[in-house]
Amino acid sequence: MKTRLAVLAVAAVTAACSTGESAPVSTYQTTQATRGTLRITAEATGTVEPVRTIEVKSLAGGEILEMFVDVGDEVTPGTLLARLDPRDVQNRYNQAQADLEVARASMENARAQFERNEQLLEAGVITQQEFESSNLQYANAQASLTRAETNFELAELQLNDVTIRAPLAGTILTRNVEEGSVIQSASGNVSGGTVLMTMAALATMRVRTLVDETDMGDLRAGMFATVSVEAYPGRTFRGEIEKIEPQAVVQQNVTMFPVIVTLDNSDGLLKSGMNAEVEILIDQADDVVLVPNNTVVQMQDAAAAASALGLDPEAIDMASLRPRPAGSSDGEASEGGEGAMNMDSLRARMQRGEISRDSLRALAGAFRGAAGARGGFGRGGQQAVTNPRDPRPAVVFVMNELGEPEPRGITIALNDWDNTQVVSGLEEGTEIAEIGAAQLQAAQAAQLERMRSRFGGSGPFPSGRR
Repeated sequence: MKTRLAVLAVAAVTAACSTGESAPVSTYQTTQATRGTLRITAEATGTVEPVRTIEVKSLAGGEILEMFVDVGDEVTPGTLLARLDPRDVQNRYNQAQADLEVARASMENARAQFERNEQLLEAGVITQQEFESSNLQYANAQASLTRAETNFELAELQLNDVTIRAPLAGTILTRNVEEGSVIQSASGNVSGGTVLMTMAALATMRVRTLVDETDMGDLRAGMFATVSVEAYPGRTFRGEIEKIEPQAVVQQNVTMFPVIVTLDNSDGLLKSGMNAEVEILIDQADDVVLVPNNTVVQMQDAAAAASALGLDPEAIDMASLRPRPAGSSDGEASEGGEGAMNMDSLRARMQRGEISRDSLRALAGAFRGAAGARGGFGRGGQQAVTNPRDPRPAVVFVMNELGEPEPRGITIALNDWDNTQVVSGLEEGTEIAEIGAAQLQAAQAAQLERMRSRFGGSGPFPSGRR
């Protein structure tokens, strides 16, 4: 779930106006535009774990005579971890060595006999059949020597297997056996053998988190993340998204995706199994004008918002609500300049020859795309947007000198659950009216009914009429 942090100060001011002693007093809930920092983040919780964990097993079976490491010990590749009783494999080694010596002697004897028979055959002393018999004996001796050499090499490997060494550099996490325990071979047992201990390299750790699917469109591998653990309050660790797994996980009817964040743990502070809170920075706007989301409405909702505030929606001039360029004052209109985002001003510029017809089409398309990119203010329920920093038009209701709200067109950009960034059209400290969600929804429903009755039915609007 995303948590939005905004550095701002919000002041609530109540404006009232009256026309006489018996006239009703209109009261509006108001606030002020402030300046601060808008940070858009995705937050999740997870568990710190090693990137790679190794189960150490033995290729040989038997009784453990010595254990040389304990939990928490750091080892390097090749460090002696344990030694098994070598009697059985030592006996097999000795027998294989003796068989090898006999095979070598038999081989030398058979070779010598073969060479003599070659000379005797040439002298006509022995027959061809006797020579072939000696040749067969020589071949059998060669095969016996090969088998003896293979058995000796295997016995030598098995003798080395009784000494168990570290496969990589790391830290011993668990130790499952003690001296005197009888273990099973990993290569000769269908169950995979006995796990002596587990170890892992802890210089780099990772946090496996589950992030809500609504936030996945903003995340990608390589984004930076901030990780905090309860063991070190007030301290954060910097991480990076390693990958986003493609298979979703559903928990309590909520669809989430596993996100893996890697951390540098060269100082050894992070331990496997720690609970971690992860904050992934998606976007940030510094020193910008901010307004609460309940003060901003889309252009098409301006009439309904006016009705919710007790104003006459028919009196609103929608053409006057075009956004002002950044830096313009309240009284300045956005008739031109690169910041203009109004179709009327664009057509006027084309008629004056400032832009071509093709440029008009391109700017109009960009304007429509920005205006319709998001379907709401607040992260929930909004439509996808290619770039959340793209400016788009909106409307707020500014309190005038009489304490009454007046609609004003503004340009907005980033927004979170609570606040929206104002790009242009509104200055810091301007007092604006808050629009209740229930009142706005009721006004929208009433406006919809009026439009339906105007078209003579309760069905959907004709094509192109919204």
